[in-house]
Amino acid sequence: MDLPVRLETKRIQKSSPKLNVLYPIVTNLPYPAIEKKINGDIITHLNKMLIEQGLYNENLVEIIGNYEVKTNERGILSLTLTVYSFSGGAHGLTIIQSLTFDVTTGKQYALKDLFKPSSNYVDVLSKIISKKIVEWDVPLLIEFTGIRPDQDFYIADHSLIIYFQLYEWTPYVYGFPYFPIAIKDIEHIIRQDGPLKKMLPF
Repeated sequence: MDLPVRLETKRIQKSSPKLNVLYPIVTNLPYPAIEKKINGDIITHLNKMLIEQGLYNENLVEIIGNYEVKTNERGILSLTLTVYSFSGGAHGLTIIQSLTFDVTTGKQYALKDLFKPSSNYVDVLSKIISKKIVEWDVPLLIEFTGIRPDQDFYIADHSLIIYFQLYEWTPYVYGFPYFPIAIKDIEHIIRQDGPLKKMLPF
């Protein structure tokens, strides 16, 4: 299944507290069980984000949610879910979470699933990002020590995008730090049966 899968946008909306959340569902997959599994994972993930962002907090003023599709080809669907919440104070808080699926099996990938078991991918990626932090003069709250084994990521074009949450390493005003890594540059450690291999340029 190399062609893009069909996506529909669904909305969660209520007036008090103000709730306006858009999220995607996959439709028209040839295997209903796989479609159900992918959509279930998306909704479960979104619900956790909404709760984390204070859905049941009595001081909640509003929650706004959206999504972006980063990759939808070659059997891989990679997307981000963004949820902003405001409960008073100087500003609200936004979190971004991402999900990457094989649409032929329904498998959801963690970062470790992209690499050979013995690849030491954490060190490899951390060194690349450390270099970019210096080159781009990224302001840090504390010295960068490396990514987590389950670090947030998505796949876009021919790149693996590693990113961090607000305040994780950088001040709020810097926004979300994104670090694109060309798949070609890490080809030696990627799994041959994984999604990054499928995204390599022909």
